[in-house]
Formats: sequence, structure tokens, C-alpha cells
Amino acid sequence: MAITSNVAPAAAPNKQTLATAYIDFTDTGSASANWAQQYLPDLMEKEAEIFGNRTISGFLSQVGAEESMTSDQVVWSEQSRLHLSYTATLAGSNGLTLVATHDADGVAVGTTAPYTDGEHGMRAGDMLLVADADKTVKAYVSAIDSTGTVSIQPYGAATMTAAGIANGAVKVLVFGSEYSKGGTGRDGANKANFKSYTNKPIILKDKYEISGSDTSAIGWVEVSGEDGQNGYLWYLKAEGDTRARFTDYLEMAMIESEKAAGDGLTDLAALSHGGTGGAVTGTEGLFAAIEARGNETTGVTGVNPATDLAEFDAMLAEFDKNGAIEENMMFVNRATALAMDDMLASMNSYGAGGTSYGVFDNEEDMALNLGFSGFRRGSYDFYKSDWKYLNDSATRGLINAENTVGAIRGVVIPAGVSSVYDQNLGKNLKRPFLHVRYRASQTDNRKMKTWTTGSVGTTTSDLDAMEVHYLSERCLVVQGANNFMLMN
Repeated sequence: MAITSNVAPAAAPNKQTLATAYIDFTDTGSASANWAQQYLPDLMEKEAEIFGNRTISGFLSQVGAEESMTSDQVVWSEQSRLHLSYTATLAGSNGLTLVATHDADGVAVGTTAPYTDGEHGMRAGDMLLVADADKTVKAYVSAIDSTGTVSIQPYGAATMTAAGIANGAVKVLVFGSEYSKGGTGRDGANKANFKSYTNKPIILKDKYEISGSDTSAIGWVEVSGEDGQNGYLWYLKAEGDTRARFTDYLEMAMIESEKAAGDGLTDLAALSHGGTGGAVTGTEGLFAAIEARGNETTGVTGVNPATDLAEFDAMLAEFDKNGAIEENMMFVNRATALAMDDMLASMNSYGAGGTSYGVFDNEEDMALNLGFSGFRRGSYDFYKSDWKYLNDSATRGLINAENTVGAIRGVVIPAGVSSVYDQNLGKNLKRPFLHVRYRASQTDNRKMKTWTTGSVGTTTSDLDAMEVHYLSERCLVVQGANNFMLMN
């Protein structure tokens, strides 16, 4: 079945007022706007809200929190893993070269940079599990030389080759240590490590302007808006729309932004705003943080990868490797939400007439409910919610429809809070995994700042106009991104 849409693109806001936006009272040829005739038309004054609630903000308020900051950047640290496990190369039957797959910030660097002695936590006397694709062998660390090469001996054979592990790539896990009687203590000690991350706020601005004469012009259309504005003054709607759009930008910027490469964007000659802050450097948004430090899934079954449990089982396996947080919120687009509903509905055997009863609280004489808000798989609970931002054709839905290969189907966010060390405050704090930091002090709060200039209302200048300014300075903190999943 194909659907043909005859919906014309909605008019977008303009910088100027156009004649085409209003009825022409002198047009005698227009069937819809012929006011030269002697008969009074049935005038419907109320503006029709054909797009419902047009705003998309609210996502961050559901899954995170907001907190003030007084610096140009926010720095936080996260714990490293407790146990020692490595990717390594086995050579010469009993020699291990541990491979650094990630740098100090946890960024993948490939499999070509070996550790040197002292950079890893393995020590002589450790007991190991060494595994390749075919076998797992227990071994003992007999020595570590100055180049970082680890000499090991299998417990059940003279060499690793004889024990069944061929030279090449292996995985290694330290599971204990063993020493003979009367020996000395350990060689060296392992120290706790942590990863430090930083983000900086960006400044967002917008402005609404109208001449003093137009503020007193009464329109024939009764306006309405998301902020509750109503009446026959058109500037009330225009100002309200600007404010609502800016509020959406505050959330969209926290979701989509990324840091600029190098020293930032410096070719800004066209922006003659007199700023002295230097380059535009960007900030790390939600998607960028997950792509850099979290997990991504592209599914396993093609067009609708959420139509079976295989993808979720793969996600569970990845979550098991990380924080294993049981409760997770899923914000997905419409196609993925429906695919999940179909998948969950198919899990139950069908009853009389092909309708599922009982388990899904459906009865024969009621409307069949095939929409599911959540489910449990293994020890994990998933709560599903539609994300308007991914569906609306005026926001991410437009981009997803154009670039289907790189479309974002949804995001999985852990519920609850994390304990982190805040270097600005100098103590451990419990915060949601996701929260917004905004600039504020006793002098100025830049969370959502607005002010009016001009000669309309309270006079601040000789400008015969009203200018409403909007400003915010904020950034997003994504803690524990290893527990997040981006669904591509």
C-alpha cells in the first residue's frame, strides 16, 4: 500500500511581512477573498491549529536535570574499570604483547599500539585466562621485561601452542595471583585511574522586532499560540512563536551540537556583532557524546531491525559489559515504535479469531490494544516513548526522511543517577546521567534571559519599535555515555 501526501509545505517564518500573508480587500477576482461583493461572508476568526502543539521541547526535562555553573567549562571525572582485561598478541609460544586499544581518554586507537612496561596493570605472579576463537587456557605470568613483553606459562602444558592456543590475537583476563612459600611481596602496585571529560557552554540568541505602529494594529484573525497568547494583536502571536522556537532551539542544540575541529570556526567576518570571545568552538551534544563514548546499533534484520529480539539481545550483551543499569528509557521514531509493538504482539500466541487476550489485558468486547509502553527482557526493563523530534517533518523527521541510511531511529538512556566527582565543587555528587549546565551567578542568570528595548511600553531608546531579545548560555553533560545506545 502506498500513501500519497497532498499536504503542501507549511509556510515558514520570514524576516519581513508579505502581502501574500493577508487577505486583499480590493481583490474582486479571488473566490476566497472577495470583499467587494455585497454579501457578508461567514467569517471564522479563530486561527486553526492544524499542526497541534508545534513545539518539541520536553525531552531533556524528562530524562535529566538542570544546574547552574559559573565557569567557561565544566569538568567531570568517571571511574575506570576495576578488573584487568586486555587484547594481546601471542608470539613465540609463550610471549604476550598487550595491545592498547584505547588511549587515556578512552578513545579507540586501533590495535597497533603496544603497551610498554609500567603502562598496564599486569604483574609477575598473575594468573590469566587466555582465549582465542577456539580455546581458553589458564596461564601464569612468569616475567615482564623492560619492553613490556609478558612471559607466560600455561598450567597444563609446556607452551601455549601445546596447550592449544595458536600465535596471533588473543583476549586476556587477570583472575588472581599465586606465589611460592617464603617469597617476597608483589612487584609494584596498581593505582586507581579515572577518565576526565570536559564540555563548554555555547551562547544562543534570538530577537523579535516590530514597529511601534504595528503593535497597535488590530487584526481580523484571533491568534493563538503554545504560550497561551490570544487576542487580535498579531505581534502577540509573532513574539510568542519566536519565544517558543527559541525554547526548542535550546533543547535541539543540546541534542545535535558537536565540537568544532582544531581551534574552532574562525572565518566569521560576516558576523559583525563586535564580539571579543574569539572563535566559535561548538559544544558536545547528546548524539555526539554517544557516538564518541557510547554505543551505536544499526540493527540486525534490515529495514525494521526492531521487529525481533535479536537486536535487543545484542544491546543487552553490550549493556552487560558496561554498567548493567536495569531500567532504560527508549525514545524512538514512529516506525521503530510500531515495529516494537508488532514484535511484542507476536510474542503471545493468538487466541480466538486471531486476537491476543489475557497477557496483554485485551478482551473480546473492547478495542484491541497493540501499543506497548515497555517490556522486560532478561534483567532489563525498557520503557518506550515516541519522540516527536524524530517524527516531525519540520525537525529531525525531515532529515531522517532524506538520509535514510544515516537516520537516527531513537536513543536508549539509562534511568536513575550516577555518582561523580565534580572538580569545580571538589566533592562527589549524585546526578542524573544527563543534565544541562547553564551560566548563572548572583549578578546574572543566563538560563533563559529575555529583555525588551525600544520605545514601545517602557522606553529604553528613541527607536520607534519594540525589540524582544532572548539569550541563553548552556551545555549538556553526558555522564556514563558507555551506558547509552544510539539507534541508527
